[in-house]
Amino acid sequence: MKIRVINGPNLNMLGIREPGIYGKQSYEGLCDMIREHCAQKGIEVELLQSNNEGDLVDYIQQAYGNADGIVINPGAYTHTSIAILDAAKAVSIPMIEVHISDVDSREDFRKTSYIRAACVKTISGHGLNGYIEAIDYLAG
Repeated sequence: MKIRVINGPNLNMLGIREPGIYGKQSYEGLCDMIREHCAQKGIEVELLQSNNEGDLVDYIQQAYGNADGIVINPGAYTHTSIAILDAAKAVSIPMIEVHISDVDSREDFRKTSYIRAACVKTISGHGLNGYIEAIDYLAG
């Protein structure tokens, strides 16, 4: 099984950005945790991050024919990007939306998720472990 994990804007700032909300673990620590988990499960994983919307669209499109599932945390683009939603619908790959914080209990604008319409599941508020839950769900 091949899973692509895509992270959007500011996720590269984990451990620095609002640690009270997102925790103290660095982005590289998150990547190491995911790689280790996938290695134990025999899952091939590719980790990608960008602060640019077009890159995220490209990463989703490039998964077509190359990945069995996608775990995506689009960051702030969750609430604004129809382009990311359209890319997700185009590739028709099982996708799980992940958010480190509980977005539904935060500011009102965070309650809107465009990407959710293309996802089989949303995991929100489970911290970094949400990524592991998403991978395990995709792996079945």
